[in-house]
Amino acid sequence: MADRRLQVFHAVAQQLSFTKAADMLHMTQPAVTFQVRQLEEHFGARLFDRTHNKIRLTEAGNRAYQYAERIFGLYEEMESAVRELTGEVSGILKIGASTTLAEYFLPTILGRFKKSFPEVQIRLKESNTDGVANLVDTNIVDLGIVEAYIDSKNYMIQKCGEQEMVLAVAPSHPLAKRESVKAEDLGEHPWICREEGSATRQILLDFLERHNMTYGELDVVMELGSPESIKGAIAAGLGMSIMTYGTVKKELKLGTLAAIRLDPSLRRPFYFIHKRQKYQLRAMDELINFIYQYFNEHELPNR
Repeated sequence: MADRRLQVFHAVAQQLSFTKAADMLHMTQPAVTFQVRQLEEHFGARLFDRTHNKIRLTEAGNRAYQYAERIFGLYEEMESAVRELTGEVSGILKIGASTTLAEYFLPTILGRFKKSFPEVQIRLKESNTDGVANLVDTNIVDLGIVEAYIDSKNYMIQKCGEQEMVLAVAPSHPLAKRESVKAEDLGEHPWICREEGSATRQILLDFLERHNMTYGELDVVMELGSPESIKGAIAAGLGMSIMTYGTVKKELKLGTLAAIRLDPSLRRPFYFIHKRQKYQLRAMDELINFIYQYFNEHELPNR
């Protein structure tokens, strides 16, 4: 099979656009279409459905795309492994991360990592914990970083760090000047919570259960689907919420939110996951050490 045909198909499948794939590959659109048709003839199956100026992968196309991801991943792994014989830390490192990590922690970490290892190319995919596990399982990413422990024999699972959960309130809130707040005081003020099924909400439910409380005892005035929307509602004085310290650092510096420790404290762990018996790139070892160091150095400061 011609390698170029697979490369072109892979680009079209990623972009779901012949035009965007042609721009990315510096080819004409007719040339891209020709390469894809050549591959379809080779398989004897359509790889894309084309309707109303939109394309989507067929079942055969989706299967071919999964294998193409693995094939190109092996190419990249081979190149990195050979380069490592010279002592160079380089290559492409593909990471999957859950939302909180991808939005609030990894941009800073990866930016610093890139300065130390400029020859390493980072590719980041965001998904929920189950989605990240699937990306690792299908070799689409080399390393997953998630907010929940995954009990599976298919993966190596390591705790990479943790962050304290805090009670986030508006600076004008009655609790804003408190050093800490006990669980029994949480039912006295309006709450803004994450939607059902979120990891943050489950952490709150577990915390309440440990202190003989239920979600129904809270005065929940809003359930929102993202940390940003929750922070906006808190800043507007509509309620309070438990959040990971790292997600409110910017607002604390700006003075638009205040953070109060919980008594007893509540911590949120993060985990690395990667496949067992898979060749581990030196770049991945370096990144793992980098992330360990970051979480060790960025704890909740004393007030």
